[in-house]
Amino acid sequence: MEINTIKTLGQLKAAGYKTTSIKDELRNNLREKIKSGKPVFEGVHGFENTVIPELERAILSRHNINLLGLRGQAKTRLARKMIELLDEYIPFVEGSEINDDPLNPISRFAKDLIAEKGDETPISWLHRSERFFEKLATPDVTVADLIGDVDPIKAANLKLSYADDRVIHFGMIPRANRCIFVINELPDLQARIQVALFNILQEGDIQIRGFKLRMPLDMQFVFTANPEDYTNRGSIVTPLKDRIGSQILTHYPESIEIARTITEQESKLDQNQTDVVYVPSLARDILEQISFEARESEYIDNKSGVSARMSITAFENLISTAERRALISGVDKTSLRLSDFVGIIPAITGKVELVYEGEQEGADVVAESLIGSAIRTLFPEYFPKIEKLEKPDEKTPYSDVVEWFFAESGFELLDDASDKEYKSILDEVTPLDELLKKYQPQLAKEDVYFMKEFILWGLVEYKKLSKDRFAKGNQFRDIYGSYISKF
Repeated sequence: MEINTIKTLGQLKAAGYKTTSIKDELRNNLREKIKSGKPVFEGVHGFENTVIPELERAILSRHNINLLGLRGQAKTRLARKMIELLDEYIPFVEGSEINDDPLNPISRFAKDLIAEKGDETPISWLHRSERFFEKLATPDVTVADLIGDVDPIKAANLKLSYADDRVIHFGMIPRANRCIFVINELPDLQARIQVALFNILQEGDIQIRGFKLRMPLDMQFVFTANPEDYTNRGSIVTPLKDRIGSQILTHYPESIEIARTITEQESKLDQNQTDVVYVPSLARDILEQISFEARESEYIDNKSGVSARMSITAFENLISTAERRALISGVDKTSLRLSDFVGIIPAITGKVELVYEGEQEGADVVAESLIGSAIRTLFPEYFPKIEKLEKPDEKTPYSDVVEWFFAESGFELLDDASDKEYKSILDEVTPLDELLKKYQPQLAKEDVYFMKEFILWGLVEYKKLSKDRFAKGNQFRDIYGSYISKF
């Protein structure tokens, strides 16, 4: 007989069911997972040696938890993953608003029902997926929303006086009894509302409109917040902070490899997009490097953070840029180009907070400079470093490419050029073939043209060539040609 087929309190007792608090439930299931070597927080990357061990220690300690970090650091995802540490089903008194434990009822409704029906009290079962409640802290949240209030309509319908505790309408927190309750962006909650949480966190009981209620709620609280010093919206009041057992600092991915894994996992792409567009590995690295550059940029407010969502939406835009071009050209397959990165600018400008200097430059200009900085950073990993100072007439690995542009006056690379036109234009720059042959001899055939364009963009970033953006594409010229054209 499966446990969740039990229908009455008598059957539950006969089955030997024992009540476990939610914190012990989480702790016991975590212990089993750790002992069996199973991954606990699957799908969360980059926290294996930092955040996850701290979170596991907090759960083993039966603590309420505050996840403190900048936006886009998987705080809410971690909280939602805790559902997997709950038992599959728990029993509750059927009809109870607050998921009363049949063996340890706390509401008047459940106590009266058990007193009336005894072992015939009907039992229902709550699946772990229904044991997660989430509330975004906003300035308009009230104590009544979270804790509860007197309901005059209920009093009138049941013909009860306001002295009767049956007139109480429970708020979100009592209704989440025996569940995980998450309050996102805790500093946004007004100080007087935070004060209302003191008793719930410390003693586990609630107070509503002067009623002398003793309801020892069984809750696992998880709060999320941005570092207080980084926001003007508010802060966590000190006594509340004191009642939260563990505060855990989250962080952004520490390497391009981890960032790539997150982006590939979270990007919403359909099979058609992945079939149509080939993406070189270098393109993925450049995309992730843009976020790393943004977090260090003097034009961007690093206190507000650069969310991992920027890379995810930028990647989706990048694929869509190539897909659109393929549709215009009427081809079934295409390869991503470096010039397609112009399509990610809207994803960048909408995700970063600019400081005053950045506002003066303009969001589009800052986005373009981030793309350039990413290319500049990665360029020496694939080709010889371009020195700032070179001796006059000294031959460098890039001399032939630069001389070709000096002799040929450059070319225009249109955003919507067909694959045939695109390849034909790059093939004209014959010195690029020698560079690839010498420094990237194992390069996959599919990556050749992306790498050719990468060399040109790299030379632009190191001031060996010039690139001018116009409505339909980019124009590449020798550096002196761009000076002359200005006069």
